[in-house]
Amino acid sequence: MATQVFDIPKSFKEDMRYTFCPGCDHGVAIRLVAEVLDELGLKEKAITATSIGCSVTLYDFLDIDAIEAPHGRALAEATGVKRARPDKFVFTYQGDGDFASIGLAESLHAALRGENLSAICINNTTYGMTGGQLGPTTLLGQVTTTSPTGRNVEYYGYPIKIAEHVALCDGCAYSARVSLDSIANIRKAKQAIKKAFEVQIQGLGLGFVEILSTCPTNWKMTPEQAHERVRNEMMPVFKPGVYKDVTVQE
Repeated sequence: MATQVFDIPKSFKEDMRYTFCPGCDHGVAIRLVAEVLDELGLKEKAITATSIGCSVTLYDFLDIDAIEAPHGRALAEATGVKRARPDKFVFTYQGDGDFASIGLAESLHAALRGENLSAICINNTTYGMTGGQLGPTTLLGQVTTTSPTGRNVEYYGYPIKIAEHVALCDGCAYSARVSLDSIANIRKAKQAIKKAFEVQIQGLGLGFVEILSTCPTNWKMTPEQAHERVRNEMMPVFKPGVYKDVTVQE
């Protein structure tokens, strides 16, 4: 049987080394970003802003210009970069804790201002890099290191639905939620990332994609179990779909 060989995206670094936990979907998400950068011819003009968390290692994979922001400030720094260099393609790659907890003000105000940027948020319902604490998207009943009896409404409140909140901002041009739990959904995720990049190219405002992802290490699951959890527990709460697209006529 012939071995199938996959092309390496040109946007990847030649000496790139995989550093995520086994079964983590960050690798898939970054691969999709690299493929879209290649297909849209953006590699040479792209600048990414990353922030604290597992997402920060994006610049270890992609051979593009990058800036590291303090925790939660990626979209604020990306705003400065884009305003200083409007000829560049600027995007952020963030975790849900970074985007929707400490960085919630920066994130939503960038969308409210209609900054011509693209933003990707990985939602794995936990603070992955720092030990699996409760985060803004932690599901009701979910056990974490800081919610040992599970998240309850009375003490912790409800998880935030990021794609819906971003879509409510008038300056948002595109907001979607996708999942990486299956090949079919991975294909949809790539289409959403491409659309979020295209609205920036067209000068329409903020393009946003929330990606439902696994964290097998902190969930204490195998990769297979983690993807089942995404399907059975996360997707019923965080429903995939396009929540705003200004390029589509109502």
